[in-house]
Amino acid sequence: MKKLYIICLTFLTVGLTAQIDRTKLPEPAPERPIEIGDYEQFQLDNGLTVILVENDKLPRLSWTLTFNTGPITEGDKAGYSGIFGQVMSAGTASMPKDVFNEEIEFMGANISAGATSVFATSLSKYKTEVLDLMTDLLFNPRFPEDEFERAIEQTLTGLKSSKDSPDAIAANVRGVVNYGKEHPYGELVTEETVKNITMEDLKAHYEKFFKPNIAYLVVVGDIKAKEAKKLIESYFGNWESGDVEKEDFVLPENPEKTSIAFVDRPSSVQSVISISYPIQNKPGSEDAIKLSLLNRIFGGAGLSTRLNMNLREDKGFTYGANSSIGSSRYSATFNAGASVRNEVTDSAMVEFFKEMELISSALVTDEELAIAKSSAKGAFARSLESTSTVAQFALNAELNDLPDDYYATYLQKIEAITKEDLLDVAKRYIKPAQANVVVVGKAEEVVEGLKQFGEITYYDDEANLVADPTQVVMGDVSADDILAKYVEAIGGKEVLDQVKTLQYKSTGALSMGGQSIELNRNVYQKAPDKFLDETIVTMMGTTKQIYNGGEAKMIAGGQTVPVQGPMAAPLKYLGVLFAERFYADLGYEFEYKGMKEVNGKDAHRIDVKIDSATFIEFYDVVSGLKVQADLGQAGVYTYEDYREVDGIMIPFKMIVKSAQIPAPLEFIISEVKINEAIDDSMFE
Repeated sequence: MKKLYIICLTFLTVGLTAQIDRTKLPEPAPERPIEIGDYEQFQLDNGLTVILVENDKLPRLSWTLTFNTGPITEGDKAGYSGIFGQVMSAGTASMPKDVFNEEIEFMGANISAGATSVFATSLSKYKTEVLDLMTDLLFNPRFPEDEFERAIEQTLTGLKSSKDSPDAIAANVRGVVNYGKEHPYGELVTEETVKNITMEDLKAHYEKFFKPNIAYLVVVGDIKAKEAKKLIESYFGNWESGDVEKEDFVLPENPEKTSIAFVDRPSSVQSVISISYPIQNKPGSEDAIKLSLLNRIFGGAGLSTRLNMNLREDKGFTYGANSSIGSSRYSATFNAGASVRNEVTDSAMVEFFKEMELISSALVTDEELAIAKSSAKGAFARSLESTSTVAQFALNAELNDLPDDYYATYLQKIEAITKEDLLDVAKRYIKPAQANVVVVGKAEEVVEGLKQFGEITYYDDEANLVADPTQVVMGDVSADDILAKYVEAIGGKEVLDQVKTLQYKSTGALSMGGQSIELNRNVYQKAPDKFLDETIVTMMGTTKQIYNGGEAKMIAGGQTVPVQGPMAAPLKYLGVLFAERFYADLGYEFEYKGMKEVNGKDAHRIDVKIDSATFIEFYDVVSGLKVQADLGQAGVYTYEDYREVDGIMIPFKMIVKSAQIPAPLEFIISEVKINEAIDDSMFE
């Protein structure tokens, strides 16, 4: 029986007394012993390593099988590991998914699989029944074709959502600039790679890696060692071992100097900043705990960190700035970042680099060190509340070749760290002059201020190199010409002047958490400037946005809210029927801004200023049709599939992307009515 020794942790407590001297820190309470616990480890003849933790406090039992595959390069099939578990978990050769799940639900159990694991948990009285199901799944997975197709479709839907997430885009580009697209830590999951995945890829992964000689079985819960050994031998003893060829891990090259990787999102009102680079920080190394403590001071532990106190509390640039210093037996990264307002992007960068310079050139304070140590000790103590912690510690020790007393002496290691130790690791690991900076934001507003920090390279949302979006190509055309061509393209001014009302119905869907929420959208317009956008969301009710001759409001949940100031401008923009005919008469300011590629085609850009808001329109160079309108916080509207209705070209497909919704909304028009009567009361 192996044992993780008894250790002590000092807790600071505040005593409640009649007279409290608030000028003094409270005295520490007496040390309280914390027992990590015992575990037993053994190996079957086929190479399966077993870690057993007995705990009879609750009548529950868990079985976790982990495969030490090492990093895996998926190449042009990137994404297959993400769907592997969903497909493998969908039943066995003798038991289809619905029957398999019914058996699990009857016992109140849980069984699942992943690309590197199989997991089961239940009440301990069902141990044999659960092992029957778990090993049936392990040895005889069904891999049903319908589940594979479902997983592919869900992954593609998720990718569409992530394309519009600045944080997801930053993460993609960060991986590529730190490791490269050919590296397992840098390759990207794209629509193309997901569509390349076949069922044979999943089965090949299973055949290659699901071997006992690279597996660890962690058993935690209400079972005696003698019974556990008997069950494990019975259920896993005949599992045949096999040769597993792991990839050679290639260490990444560190940047020689700081540079900027920029992704342009014209609709962004904030910039996502990520300052990162690879580091070699193996668990159990001399530096690992020191770096963890350093990160708690710098930006990794709540609102009182240096980054937050500077960028959030002092400067007000962001709601939160943070950092992480990873630890891995392969390769980890340093990362510091925040989302900040466009106008302070360069100023925020100055502060990030200033804090990196400061922590790597001067000692932290006694108070900072004491708080960080207390926080680290508390986190360690809280982790011991989980019955699986002992097993996880034992598994970590095995995978990372840690000494037997590594966790037993963890608190002593924390306590022994000095300010000088932290300065030493900071000098070696915090590298403001050798960082890969990723910024996702509005190029035309923030790029100029970033040039002081290093060379700027431009990427798209899939980390492909693109041209500088701030370099404008001007066409031999004016804003008036573009608007006139658009009016002619959709039917001509004479036809449009005859339109007194326009109404259309459309349907859309929003994907959230793997589920699709249906939306119905009805739009009513009456010349010259009455507008109603009625959106009905299944199970959530109706929302109305109304513009009526200068008055804007929103109705939701029975409440009417006036919309004023800059928030009213998008409704005013949408509310005037075919307003492109007479922007100047409406008092709108508009200016030609050059050409840009939109959805793979060249488009002319016009900036339209309405009151204090500026909206960006794009018109196809060839057809003249409006293909996109960026309405700022109200979202980006993309118009597709123009069709003729009563002599007027109407876009039958509209895609709305906004920071307020988690995924793009795609509306398809089902019905259009022109010049049918609409009562004025609808706009009241």
